[in-house]
Amino acid sequence: MRRRRYSEYSPWGYFPRSTPRPVKGGIKAQTSRGQKFGSTWWADRWIGVLESFGWANRLQRGRSYARRGQVMDFELAPGLVTARVQGSRPKPYTVRIAIKPLSNREWGKVTDAMAAQAVFAAKLLAGEMPQNIEEAFSATKLTLFPRSSKDIETQCSCPDWANPCKHIAAVYYILAEEFDRDPFLLFRLRGRTRDEIVATLREKRAVEAPADDRDTRQEGDEEGKPVSPPLSASLDTFWQMGDPVKTFKVAIVPPAIPEALLKRLGTPPFWRGRQDFQALMSRYYRTISEQALETAFQEKAVRGGSQRRTGGRHGKPVSQKGS
Repeated sequence: MRRRRYSEYSPWGYFPRSTPRPVKGGIKAQTSRGQKFGSTWWADRWIGVLESFGWANRLQRGRSYARRGQVMDFELAPGLVTARVQGSRPKPYTVRIAIKPLSNREWGKVTDAMAAQAVFAAKLLAGEMPQNIEEAFSATKLTLFPRSSKDIETQCSCPDWANPCKHIAAVYYILAEEFDRDPFLLFRLRGRTRDEIVATLREKRAVEAPADDRDTRQEGDEEGKPVSPPLSASLDTFWQMGDPVKTFKVAIVPPAIPEALLKRLGTPPFWRGRQDFQALMSRYYRTISEQALETAFQEKAVRGGSQRRTGGRHGKPVSQKGS
């Protein structure tokens, strides 16, 4: 008689280890075994928050499910994530994860805190999640991420009463990679889309900006530095060439927000490739940027070297003094 192996544990005792049925077209995690899920701070923060609830061991049970593509699909709406996860039984399990969204009044306080710093609006508009975005929430005694396990309500149709079960845990990991790809899904989960937040920030900053900041003075700013006149006062001379530029320097540096346009536009609707569009294009962007910078600096070095080699009558370098 063959003895059954009991290796998994729940509060009601050990039960046989089960093998999930293979899934075609499931959402397979991009990370390999031994690697952490997500490459951005907000994805890492999401997993870290869940582990801080004492779920580290339970979450590990869902990693293999996430990497094998057992999560068939999921839908994210304000305050709610629903998903189907294929287990060992023929019928997929239904997973429900509920996180209470912020109220309109609470979002009003958060966007007020965001509007107080111009960098938030600039980065959000460019598709970048500010590194210190949580400061805007903590300033109003709110949080972007759940505070405790009581802030998350979960359900799964599987027979395992442990919470989170491996099916819920698999969805948590898939969400981490989705947040990695589009951090504004975090805002949507808490009740606001990126466009709604950006529109609110623009409106609030326009209202809060003082009149002296909106109407540029011709003489100069408070420190006496010259500033450009307003467009309304330059219509007659707008297309005329100004005084020649005496000094002009170009600084070749990488962009402050890498792949900003790619992050803002997202995956185009016509994309039918098997590879992740943003991950694929991101590699192209990095390669092209590196080669462009390398070419620019090489040309600069060649031009500098040619000036020294084509110097005086006897090959001596031309003096740059007084040039």
